[in-house]
Amino acid sequence: MEEMSSNFIHDIIDEDLANGFSRKIHTRFPPEPNGYLHIGSAKAIWINAQTAKKYGGEFNLRYDDTNPSKEDTEYVNSIYEDLKWLGAEPTGGVYYGSDYFDKCYEFAVKLIKEGKAYVCDLSAEEMKEYRGTLTQPGKNSPYRDRSIEENLDLFERMKNGEFPDGSKTLRAKIDMSSPNINMRDPAIYRILRAHHHRQGDKWCIYPLYDYAHPIQDAIEGITHSLCSLEFENHRPLYEWVVDNIGFENKPKQREFARLNVTYTVMSKRYLRYLVENNMVDGWDDPRMPTLCGLRRRGYTPASIIDFVSRAGVAKAYSIVDIELLEHCIREELNLTAQRRICVSNPIKVVITNYDEDKVEYFPVSNNPNDENAGTRNVMFTREIYIDRSDFEEVPPPKFFRMKPDGEVRLMGAYIVKCNEVIKDENGEVVEIRCTADLESGNGNPVDGRKIKGTIHWLSAQNAEKVDLMLYDKLFTTENLSDIPEDKTYNDYLNPTSLVKVENALVEKCMADVEPGEKFQFVRNGYYCKDSKHPNTYNRIVGLKDSYPKK
Repeated sequence: MEEMSSNFIHDIIDEDLANGFSRKIHTRFPPEPNGYLHIGSAKAIWINAQTAKKYGGEFNLRYDDTNPSKEDTEYVNSIYEDLKWLGAEPTGGVYYGSDYFDKCYEFAVKLIKEGKAYVCDLSAEEMKEYRGTLTQPGKNSPYRDRSIEENLDLFERMKNGEFPDGSKTLRAKIDMSSPNINMRDPAIYRILRAHHHRQGDKWCIYPLYDYAHPIQDAIEGITHSLCSLEFENHRPLYEWVVDNIGFENKPKQREFARLNVTYTVMSKRYLRYLVENNMVDGWDDPRMPTLCGLRRRGYTPASIIDFVSRAGVAKAYSIVDIELLEHCIREELNLTAQRRICVSNPIKVVITNYDEDKVEYFPVSNNPNDENAGTRNVMFTREIYIDRSDFEEVPPPKFFRMKPDGEVRLMGAYIVKCNEVIKDENGEVVEIRCTADLESGNGNPVDGRKIKGTIHWLSAQNAEKVDLMLYDKLFTTENLSDIPEDKTYNDYLNPTSLVKVENALVEKCMADVEPGEKFQFVRNGYYCKDSKHPNTYNRIVGLKDSYPKK
């Protein structure tokens, strides 16, 4: 995983160390297992893992599994797989928030005994009404002054399942007039009967994130709880929990701006909606911003880490151009991907002056940017295929590909001249007949004439049928955080985000390609063998790079 350059988070840690902070730096990544990780998660993983590495510390993976109604072992397994794929092995260990349920309960009892928490009977709607607004203070719950004994009894009965779901909460007793709404007696436990993926039916009360998270950090010895900026206003509550429970080793929460990408939605709730309504081909649909979707499309860990590294670490909101992500994978594959020939819309060409039984092989570079990639021999025969877009019966000006009475070079092979065009009863061109300059070989004409155009081709005997999946942006608008109130994400779904090209032709050697292998189809784009569907290739990105170079 690519190392980080210094940033404001490291400045904070450097200052802590300079001021005598003697503990080993320890970070964590705390995903909720209620969906698959997306590219925004990659930024959080990279920041936490690389910060620990830079300071010789440790990095934990901790599943925030405190909301069992949305969680599943499928997501647990996918999260760990994605971390390993990115190269972010949790050096400090793998943990679960549910590991600390007993401790959370124990600490809640401690807060009740110290008069710092109480059981409240207000409904969710009533609690919202009592909370106040940004300009008006809240008002105390009528249950705020219950005795410690009554609160202890009620809380234990909550745990024992004596009350209906949602009928009571345990709230921290802080300050209903605080300018920070998060400090206005926040709920720290709720009643919820839901089967937990690890704890089963042991619990019918569950701690809320803002209460459980600082406890988990403190128990694990986390020194710096690095999270996205939406948690900044939650930091006072994080510190209140740590201080009032009485932890000696106090973790510090610090926030960074989350990764926002153009034409992309990061909401796991909406991504789940797309999956559950069969609007995409699962969480790993190559149009999805999930890490498994990017992996299936053909993105590499290096390209994703390069992207989040270039996007940078800052506190201010920003939105990163998705073309930077495309630039990162294109830049990598230009150097590493082997070249292969693909004719996406084939039309037959017959070389009339070439013997029917003759077969030749021409050497073609596997990657001109990699001197160690070598060459391969490509078969040439009387019947070949070219791409239909490389022929025009009535060509526009400066059309340097195949046209009637015109010459064009077949990439790495002969120069050919179009002599005859054969059409079907509908007037569609079905065959082109040419003659080859057999003296040219794969060199220049002996008489010195100039041939401006070069097109790719495949021998009919060296052609394997495949399907091409041409992926584009899933949404049509650049900034999905700024859409009108009367619109939804669905209004901006791109109807042409996937175009399937059937019966394209590739070299026969591609029949043995393993899922996930990546290639540049010359003059076409970068493609990856699909992991779900045989004989299918996903377009990763096209060849054209519009991202501005610096």
